[in-house]
Amino acid sequence: MKLIEVKDYNEMSQKAAEYIIEKVRNYPRINLGLATGGTPVGTYKILIEDHQKNGTSYQEVTTFNLDEYIGLSGNNPNSYRYFMNEKLFNHLDINKNNTFIPSGVAKDIQAECLRYEQLITQHGGVDLQLLGIGQNGHIGFNEPGTSFQSNTHVVDLAPSTIKANARFFDNEEEVPTKAITMGIATIMKSKEILLLVSGESKNDAMHKLWNGEVTESFPASILKNHPYVTIIADQAAVAGLKMHS
Repeated sequence: MKLIEVKDYNEMSQKAAEYIIEKVRNYPRINLGLATGGTPVGTYKILIEDHQKNGTSYQEVTTFNLDEYIGLSGNNPNSYRYFMNEKLFNHLDINKNNTFIPSGVAKDIQAECLRYEQLITQHGGVDLQLLGIGQNGHIGFNEPGTSFQSNTHVVDLAPSTIKANARFFDNEEEVPTKAITMGIATIMKSKEILLLVSGESKNDAMHKLWNGEVTESFPASILKNHPYVTIIADQAAVAGLKMHS
């Protein structure tokens, strides 16, 4: 794991966007794995600004999102499909037919998990996966205790995750309790991973990731076993971190 320390959220977003833009320019047919939540919003904003100003094209890019809430259709403002359209896709020249997100309203959710897993494989896998990290170490919606061997699957969201996501809803009761997520094994098949970590609230998770052991009780720890992980973290997230070479 390579760590790039930056000053704050804005610099993290800038560095991450530059990293992605360079990849897209060098490899126009790249398969990007994308994340939702508060962490990547700044990065997406800069990708849009760059596209509008410098013309970086996404016409041949394919994207796969990590997860989607079960029970929310793509036109629900709290769905991750809606989020991605609003925060990124609507503002790029990307072909929406090449932006894939699991369906939270599929009639057969288990079949949808299998379909999504196969879709990623059929497209040759994810070249660059963007990730955030939860305070409890979750990546995607893979909560503590998720098997490292897991493929795309249904998850019950942890109370801490539901609480963290409640800020996007009118109240906590509206937050879905289940989601479809890429599994840990699915994420680990990505050729390269870019992990964004920002803020004091992620300091403990960052310490566990950097200095802790690889354990299913802290899902992000598996990233230590991936050959190509770049972490962009701000000063608040890495404060007091013991850097072991």
